[in-house]
Amino acid sequence: MKSEMGKRKKNNSDQILAWLMSGLFGVLSGFFLVIGYQLEKIDRIDLTDKNAMMVMVAIMAVLTVDTMHVWKNYNQSFEGKKLFGLMKLNRADYQNATNEKIFGTKEFLTTWGILVLLNMPVLLAEFPGFFVYDAQEELNEVLTRTFTTHHPLLHVLLLGGTIALVHKVTGSWNAGIFSYIFLQMLVITAVFAYVLVYMSKRGIGKRSRILWTLYYGLFPTIVMYTLCSSKDGLFTAFLLLLIVLLVQLVNDKESFLQSKGKCAALVIAAILMPCFRHNGFYAYLVFLPFALIYFRKELKKKLVLMLVIPVIAYLVISKVLAISMGAQGKDNQEMLTVPIMQLSRVYTYDREDLSAEDIKILTTYLPEDNLKMYTSRVSDLVKVGFNNEYYEKDKGSFWKLWAKELARHPMTYVNAWFLTSYGYWYPAAVINVYKGTTVFTFTYDESSYFGYEVELPGTRTSFIPVLDKLYRFLSIGSFHKDAPVLALLFSPGMLFLIYFFVILYRLSRKDFKGILPFMPLVLVWLTVLLGPTYLVRYVVILWTAFPVLMNTGRTGNF
Repeated sequence: MKSEMGKRKKNNSDQILAWLMSGLFGVLSGFFLVIGYQLEKIDRIDLTDKNAMMVMVAIMAVLTVDTMHVWKNYNQSFEGKKLFGLMKLNRADYQNATNEKIFGTKEFLTTWGILVLLNMPVLLAEFPGFFVYDAQEELNEVLTRTFTTHHPLLHVLLLGGTIALVHKVTGSWNAGIFSYIFLQMLVITAVFAYVLVYMSKRGIGKRSRILWTLYYGLFPTIVMYTLCSSKDGLFTAFLLLLIVLLVQLVNDKESFLQSKGKCAALVIAAILMPCFRHNGFYAYLVFLPFALIYFRKELKKKLVLMLVIPVIAYLVISKVLAISMGAQGKDNQEMLTVPIMQLSRVYTYDREDLSAEDIKILTTYLPEDNLKMYTSRVSDLVKVGFNNEYYEKDKGSFWKLWAKELARHPMTYVNAWFLTSYGYWYPAAVINVYKGTTVFTFTYDESSYFGYEVELPGTRTSFIPVLDKLYRFLSIGSFHKDAPVLALLFSPGMLFLIYFFVILYRLSRKDFKGILPFMPLVLVWLTVLLGPTYLVRYVVILWTAFPVLMNTGRTGNF
């Protein structure tokens, strides 16, 4: 009798949790869809639009109920029932592959080779590769021996050093750029191969293995950053490696800790990941207490050291590199992007509400010439003029002005922030933040999805023009207009909603083992909401970690 009552109580508790999670998904997704639509169409949130608010409430209600229905059917499908009465799902047999060797095996080398071959046609079509996103600036730091802390120094040295060395030997800048991008491709595809082989050893089927191999080797968004000189490719690769190693750690802690190779790989991945993007460090720092809490009942000295060492090592490496290279710079504006854009929007649209003293304080930190260049979706032209030296002397005046205007113009602040970040959570957002901006070889017009070009001193020499035209079309063409449904596969907002749906489902099942490995990814995503704009380059991990997400979890087939 007591056991039945206890079971009934647990079932009720589980039902309440499931409804809370489905409700959270429904409410936030409804908000994202309607508010995102307004931002896309009218560049602001309009809470007075009664029709829009009614639609939002309706979407929230429908998604809440439908989400609960989908989760319930999915759970029942693993009890022998057909999913939605249509098909049976077969749970794959779980295999513990944590103690399996992967690097250097025949299967790993074969998979790695296939991925390299799949990337080569695009590399030849885009020869010497996509040399873009601060590429020239980073190369010049090495050539002039003038370093700053604006870009991660490890990436600057690797990129600039490789290109300069090969140029010195061959006399060709293109040869140097190609060499760097080819070496980077080897590293990134090696990580993809590791993920694929691990998935194979865990028991995914042959068809799934082929599908995910083709996905990693052919899906344009992934290929773009595998063959792009920007720091985002390597950052994403090491973050992905960290995620799949965390999957192994939570599935079999004892076997993982007994493997010196896997422990070393996790430490190295956790160190290198933030070395290529500073926000990776903050994400890992916040992730650390979550990991320690998760393992609290079975904490071992080796486990604690393995998780903590990357923090110390990163700080030491960053300091040593900065001192040894004589790197200069205090880029407060990178951390202050959101408040800078909020004050700039007040200056642009509500200037009459600012007193002469307010304007004087504001222009002390942000020159008027920069304030006049305010555009709602990207902060670069405004923040580049930020007076870091004065801010270091007097931070108080900046924040007093910011707080004062927050109280007077709260919706202006919300609009300013959301307009630089809604592309990360609204599936139909058009990524064209650089529209009208002229770069080395073209002017952005239809899309800013990907940088595409080769910055000087490199030059594009395509050996497969048809493929080059395809990537140009996907990167800066009208693809999102011509194929709006297909374009959703390329949307960071769409990928976010899928991750959000899956993670909330796992929370409803208290499947923390299926959530913890993705915490670094979630935290990285949260950091980019405070960034300068919404671009795919900052969230490529949503695509590369997708196979791992789809094949993990208590009821997954991973």
